[in-house]
Amino acid sequence: MKIITKYLLSKYLKYFFIILVSLELFFVGFDYLQNYKFLPNSANLQLLYILYNGFFILTITLPLSLLFGWILTIAVMIKDNNIISFYSLGISKKDILFPIIILAFFINSFLMGLQTTSLAYAAEVKSKILHNKYFINEKSNILLKYNDNFVFFKKLFPLEKKAVDIRIFTIKNNQLIQTIIAKKAYYQNNKWYIIDAKIIKKPKNIYWEDSKLEISYEKFLYTLEGFKPEIINNVYKSKVQYSITDAIYTILLFNKQELNTNKIEAILYSKIIVPFFVIPILILIFLYSSMSNRFFHTGKFISLWVFSSLFTWGVFFLLQKLAIGNIVNAKLSLILPIILLFFVSYYIYKKRIN
Repeated sequence: MKIITKYLLSKYLKYFFIILVSLELFFVGFDYLQNYKFLPNSANLQLLYILYNGFFILTITLPLSLLFGWILTIAVMIKDNNIISFYSLGISKKDILFPIIILAFFINSFLMGLQTTSLAYAAEVKSKILHNKYFINEKSNILLKYNDNFVFFKKLFPLEKKAVDIRIFTIKNNQLIQTIIAKKAYYQNNKWYIIDAKIIKKPKNIYWEDSKLEISYEKFLYTLEGFKPEIINNVYKSKVQYSITDAIYTILLFNKQELNTNKIEAILYSKIIVPFFVIPILILIFLYSSMSNRFFHTGKFISLWVFSSLFTWGVFFLLQKLAIGNIVNAKLSLILPIILLFFVSYYIYKKRIN
């Protein structure tokens, strides 16, 4: 690694972490003070609330900290005449810009990796703790279609991966051909294991004189492969959250059922694509900065780019909410603007570098 790269990264990371920690402490602390009287008296639950809220806030503050840290780094280096010194030593703009872009890409990728874990449901968990529902884990009277089956759960316990009072109706060619009735079922190894199942089959051809239902009993029976409790639980929520892996799985599942996936696609794109809006903004901040301290207005530069960063983030946040609400198409509202932003930054980069 070049000396200039080490210098740039150390300076940038210092300001990045200072801003990130400051924003985290401010928002988490403010939220805690605001909701303190509504939280349970348990110290463990309050600590869990702070930790989950901290990660939820991190999904907002980390991309912004990447931008604010770069704005401050550029401002300090220009005031200290570091930028003009780099150019006089023969260091190119690429040597200054590329290490920051690569670092921002890996930091955002790290955040995206965390979104594949249970931390992706941090907002849901903190809301449960705040409303004293952390230990309440139950959904009632759920009816869903899965492949050729209509599945009814009297009660579903998503975290325990258990269901009570199950009815599975198998339909083919608009005809009911089989019904499975059971008291309990457990989700293991990507399948639902039904205990003490009663199976009722309708004959293929019905004759008034001798047709009858076939009734059999099974001690153990597995069915509904891939029908995850988390997905069943999320379908019935107005404010739904998905991890990246669960979102991809749900989209594939819903496509098979010919169901609308726009909301889930919006959630997925907001986790894997939208955070990378910082990359073209980082490029533009650098390209529109001054080389010399003589013509540089620190306050104007910082104010302009902080406002621009917040405005861009606000636009994507609004588009994300509109897409999740099925008001606009997720691909057009989230992917297309990111592509355009990258294209504009690349065009300006090539023009100004040349």
